[in-house]
Parts: sequence; structure tokens; C-alpha cells
Amino acid sequence: MDPSSDAAQPRRRRLEPDERRAQILACAIDMFGERPYAAVSTAELGQRAGVARGLINHYFGNKRDLYLAVVRRMVTLPRLDDMVTPSGTDRERVDASVHWLLDVISEHGSTWVKVTSHEGVGNDPEVQHILDQADDAAAERMLLMVGRAASTHSAELRAMVRAFGGLVKVAGREWITRGTLTREQVHVLLSDMLMTLMTETMPKVDRRR
Repeated sequence: MDPSSDAAQPRRRRLEPDERRAQILACAIDMFGERPYAAVSTAELGQRAGVARGLINHYFGNKRDLYLAVVRRMVTLPRLDDMVTPSGTDRERVDASVHWLLDVISEHGSTWVKVTSHEGVGNDPEVQHILDQADDAAAERMLLMVGRAASTHSAELRAMVRAFGGLVKVAGREWITRGTLTREQVHVLLSDMLMTLMTETMPKVDRRR
């Protein structure tokens, strides 16, 4: 046997723990986006990820803990250092902000929709806590991007943007799950609503204080 033939065979690279965990999480994101929570099995997930079921338990615990990790991943915003805060007119900032928001949503479309609309483990307080924190963080980010973060009425403005976030979730469902709206139509809808919020509703709040 030619000893060089063994050397010519490609060797499977041993993944580091962080890489293996990321691989499992990526497969879980796909599976929870494809089917209801109850229909996802860790045994099948292990097959898809190419790992033993015990390794999933080692990195994530049980299925619920794995789902919580998926929820956190779906609602975690990119770091500020990894994005450029838009500038220009109010309309330009709004359009850029909505474009960024839709990019974030589209990365894992169906899974994002299921997670944010509670199509998972049901009325789970821990899931709700994660989503509430994410809504707060998203509101802070949007106010920063549209140039309203320094307002003296930031608490009220954050509440308004959180309410706007409800529209974002419904519009995302119409676009990604139901296909009743295109991304372009969702962009127009959200841009117009956010522009109205900034130029008409928020100033009224400032005047009444």
C-alpha cells in the first residue's frame, strides 16, 4: 500500500468547543424555524448536527434550555461597533434604520417570527423575560439610530418605540410566514409609521410635558 495514499485522504478537523456549540445552535435555529417546538427532537437535531445527543445536553442542557438559547440568539442585536449609525435627514435616517431592522429579521426569518410571536413553549415566563429585555434594547437602538436617544422624555419615547415594535412583529409575519406583503411593502409601511411617530407623535409628547 502506498503510504502517501493515507496522507492524501482529507482529515476531518476537530472542532473547538465554541465551534461545536455554534454548530449545534445553528442547526437548532433551523429546526425550530421549520416546525413547532413539540415536533423538534434532540435526537434528530444530533443527527443533523453530526453529534451525539449527549453532547447537546452537555452544551445546552435539556430541550427547553436549548430553545431559550435560540430565543436569545434570535433577539440579540448586532454590536454597535459592527454597524454605522445613519445620518442625514429624518427620512433618510428612518429609511436606513428600517432597512437595517429588516436585514436583522431576514437573517433567520421563520425562526424569528416563531420566537417573537410565542410559537414555542407557550406562556413561559423566562421566554417572556428575554423578549421583554430584547424589546427594551431594540427600542434604545432605534432611538439612537433615528437621532432621538438624547430626548429628555426618553422613557416615553422608548414606550412608543416598543409599541411600534408590535407592528414590526406583525408585519414580519405577513412578509415572512404568510407572504401577503413583500419586503419592499413592509419597508414602506414601517418607514411611514416610524416617520409619523418621530415627526408628529413624539413632538406632541414633548409639548405636553
